[in-house]
Amino acid sequence: MIHSEQELIRLVQSDDWMLDILHVAKTLQLPDWWVCAGFVRSKIWDVQHGFIERTPLPDVDVVYFDPGNPDEAVEKEHESKLFSIRPNVPWSVKNEARMHKMNQMPPFVSSVDAISNFTETATALGLTLDEHDRIVLTAPHGIQDAIDLIVKPTPYYITTPERAQIYENRVRNKNWNTIWPNLTIVHIREN
Repeated sequence: MIHSEQELIRLVQSDDWMLDILHVAKTLQLPDWWVCAGFVRSKIWDVQHGFIERTPLPDVDVVYFDPGNPDEAVEKEHESKLFSIRPNVPWSVKNEARMHKMNQMPPFVSSVDAISNFTETATALGLTLDEHDRIVLTAPHGIQDAIDLIVKPTPYYITTPERAQIYENRVRNKNWNTIWPNLTIVHIREN
């Protein structure tokens, strides 16, 4: 079981697959890069459920922040490089300097700002390696919801009925309870 950020970092340090993913992502030398979302969240949920086998990920999200080069084609070049190193990993690379437009949000100021605006608090998590290859965790809303197996929206998604609906649709479409049955899904009530 995971009870703290330090325990999570220790678990990642002992997970050869996760460490390899982080080291491969670092080879791109992207500004403000993180491997995030399900990569971190699923590790926590698997451990909290006592799973021995890793739950397969639909993608491994690598985000970075480069406002000077927001071309989607550049992201695809980065993905190609990652696929050339680890072809069996479902890489997805996104420059958060442009993703606010895709999601009709205010511009982000950094990758951590973007991560803080992911749909669920339990998904708003990222890992990177510092210059000494030490694991760094970002958890703008903390890791308690992920540890406690609670799925709830980040603050942005409770500000309007339209945003709340985005959250509700995502939770329904992800259907995470079929994989992790002990999750508690928090629904947004309409006023």
